[in-house]
Amino acid sequence: MQDCAAATSNGMEENVKNKITETVQDLLKRVGFEGEVKVTESILEPEQKDSVEDKQSGFLVASIESDGDLSMLIGKNGQNLSAFDHVARLLVNRQLGIESGKPPVNFIVDINDYRKSRTNYLVDVARNVAKRVIQTQRAEALLPMNAYERRLVHTELASFKELQTESIGQEPRRRIVVKPTLVI
Repeated sequence: MQDCAAATSNGMEENVKNKITETVQDLLKRVGFEGEVKVTESILEPEQKDSVEDKQSGFLVASIESDGDLSMLIGKNGQNLSAFDHVARLLVNRQLGIESGKPPVNFIVDINDYRKSRTNYLVDVARNVAKRVIQTQRAEALLPMNAYERRLVHTELASFKELQTESIGQEPRRRIVVKPTLVI
């Protein structure tokens, strides 16, 4: 009985992966770009992780690989990629007939590992700023980031007991300030 349920679940998951692949490939062609789309399950949970290396639960990633220049599709700081990602998710959920009240199919779109390299870059910047703030005991503001990127930085720096992080400002110029913890 459990094997039947597992087989049905795997079949549904394959259906979802196929729908994501088809939709992202179609959307990619409609905006005038070419590339190969592969949907895989990633180890990291994008919105619910304790640190960048933790959490073994998976989520789906639609990876677009291309030899062509997809920098326009990524945009400045990934803004176009975020918009493409949002539209793809809306289309997939509509095509799968996800009704309100039911959990939507969540996945992210990545282009030539841009998100992975951006995450590594942000973690490196956060660690370097943390070291500098600990050394100088002076607060430092980072460049503006989107909510996902700010969450990555807050999460990464949460392990530094001698630091505090705070988001300040309004979108789209919202940024993180890293400051030393006050010792009383």
